Amino acid sequence: MKNYWLIKSEPTCYSIDDLKRDKKTAWGGVRNYQARNFMRDGMKVGDLVIFYHSSANPPSAVGVAKVTSPSYTDATALDPKDDHYDPKSTKENPIWMQVDVAFAEKFKNPVSISLIKANPRLKGVPVAQVGSRLSIQPLLEKHFEEICRMSK
Repeated sequence: MKNYWLIKSEPTCYSIDDLKRDKKTAWGGVRNYQARNFMRDGMKVGDLVIFYHSSANPPSAVGVAKVTSPSYTDATALDPKDDHYDPKSTKENPIWMQVDVAFAEKFKNPVSISLIKANPRLKGVPVAQVGSRLSIQPLLEKHFEEICRMSK
């Protein structure tokens, strides 16, 4: 069974255009336990992902990616020189995980957060909820499809 997700990234850090250029990337550096659990326990190869630009003007869903690997240890947590280093994480007991995602599509028309909030078909979508700051969020298939439809 395929799952659907929304992943957030600041476009100045890593954008949909970066993913399009790179074709595939390791989605690492996540340091929230709930988001980590979604990657570790929920994300499966073949799952589809809405790529969302946060801290943009306006914040928007900008494309689609696909999960291309099972979760594996996030090596940035083990590297003392990396901004995402966590001294509590070890090779023997890794705390943080990542998955690989591949570019699938850049939306012709980004779907802004205001459009998402205004659409009654997207009621309950996590990204539109007050205080929702998770960088990885589950989506219902109908929400994924509606966001894609809105981008056409």
